[in-house]
Amino acid sequence: MNYYEFFRLIKGAIYIKKLVVIGANEFQKKLVVRANELGYETHVFAWEEGAVAKEIADFFYPISITDKESIFKFVSQINPDGICSVASDMAMPTVNYIAKKLGLIGNSLESTELTTNKFKMRKALSEENLPCPNFYLVKDSNSIDFEGIKFPVIIKPIDRSGSRGIRRVEYIDEIDNAIENAKTVSSEDRVLVEEYIDGKEYSVEHITQNGRHIFLQITEKFTTGAPNFIEKGHLSPARLSNEKKQEIINIVEKSLSVLKVENGASHSEVKITPDGKIKIIEIAARMGGDFIGSDMVYLSTGFDFLESVIRVAVGEPIKLDDFNPIEKNSMVSFIFNDFDKGKFEFLKKMYPTIIKEYYIKKEMNNVYDSSSRNGYFILETTNKELLSEVLKVTNMED
Repeated sequence: MNYYEFFRLIKGAIYIKKLVVIGANEFQKKLVVRANELGYETHVFAWEEGAVAKEIADFFYPISITDKESIFKFVSQINPDGICSVASDMAMPTVNYIAKKLGLIGNSLESTELTTNKFKMRKALSEENLPCPNFYLVKDSNSIDFEGIKFPVIIKPIDRSGSRGIRRVEYIDEIDNAIENAKTVSSEDRVLVEEYIDGKEYSVEHITQNGRHIFLQITEKFTTGAPNFIEKGHLSPARLSNEKKQEIINIVEKSLSVLKVENGASHSEVKITPDGKIKIIEIAARMGGDFIGSDMVYLSTGFDFLESVIRVAVGEPIKLDDFNPIEKNSMVSFIFNDFDKGKFEFLKKMYPTIIKEYYIKKEMNNVYDSSSRNGYFILETTNKELLSEVLKVTNMED
């Protein structure tokens, strides 16, 4: 009898709270693992392909995470105590739709729209004078007023995450191709054309309960740069002054309130321009992916983010008494090719104790967005000199 079979046996003997999880990918798997550890009966919904959480869930339902009505029919019979998801914009409309229909805890459908539709998000934040790039919603290049656009620009779908469909465009003759590329990964026939903001990018993690925003961590982001800006790694905590850190927190928390985020995790992305101004890139009412929420927050602060997401979903108070951020650095670095794999093997040989988790594909494939990367490794350390060395080896040092 393995670990999960033992838990199922125990659960069958006593009353247990039920948790519905929308999605079953690698990030959701960590959520299901934590729910299992906390003693919840887990009901997981997702397409079977790539559903790595299937084997550890108490119950698995092979239904698309966007098929709200089909999932609702099952969930209404399950009578769960809560419903949640992490690191997936596509899952949140289903989570909050079902939460509303069953009287469970979530965010409003209005907030869901504001935090999953990038155009509506930009519009709401701009109307409150929060610092956003200039933006345009277009169907094709014929609807663009090129008189009012300064190149380069960013073309992006209004409803996707993980760098999918995003492209920096330098010249007018690249616009049509970039727009069509964004549409291919979107459910919408219109895309955003945004002012390109130069500067260093950061992500900001919060947990919100009953409208109270609790700041957790700021993470420094490293990307491939133009044209696709695929994340190649993250570092927590970000190397920022206390004054700049507080300025970012204030802007993000005002933004969360404008977007009517009342419950659950949030992942906000901002840039600091060369002249020190903060610009909001995106705000999502869900945990950050790329292991930022599931691993890095805990490693660098000691705060159990996954448990808190579950607690909010089932209506239990977040545990804050023991939230006393520890002085550690956590980092994730992604594998794009054999050269990156070689750098990881070097670090694993030289500094094995700092590696907390890793996965590398046997065969390297072409990387075109964050979903196609060829692996990752997560580390933690309190040694600043060692951290600096790792950043140099992984080519993530400025």
